Amino acid sequence: MEKEVHEQYEYARKRLRQKKVLYFHFVLFLLGSLFLFIANKFFGFGEGTTQNWCIWGITIWLFIFILHFIKVYITDRFMNKKWEREQIDRLVALQQKRISQLESKINEDTENKI
Repeated sequence: MEKEVHEQYEYARKRLRQKKVLYFHFVLFLLGSLFLFIANKFFGFGEGTTQNWCIWGITIWLFIFILHFIKVYITDRFMNKKWEREQIDRLVALQQKRISQLESKINEDTENKI
């Protein structure tokens, strides 16, 4: 029982750290986007270009943030230790079933030859 409690604690700690890093990434995204916008509009960075470069930078950063969000709240939420354990148990059961089928086939072939 103690092992399960420790695993639950470690899982909760890992999830909390993931969320904390995601929130930090969000704040960094907001401040960075604001900085890029101000640098473009008020300080004249990129005046020689015809395109609005800060919008491209913010859009790419937003896409990366969305991927991070999906990883934390969708992918890692469902594919956790419990999911891994279930998949391993299922694959081991399939392997054991296949081994027993092969063993029974070998036994049948051996009995037929004798």
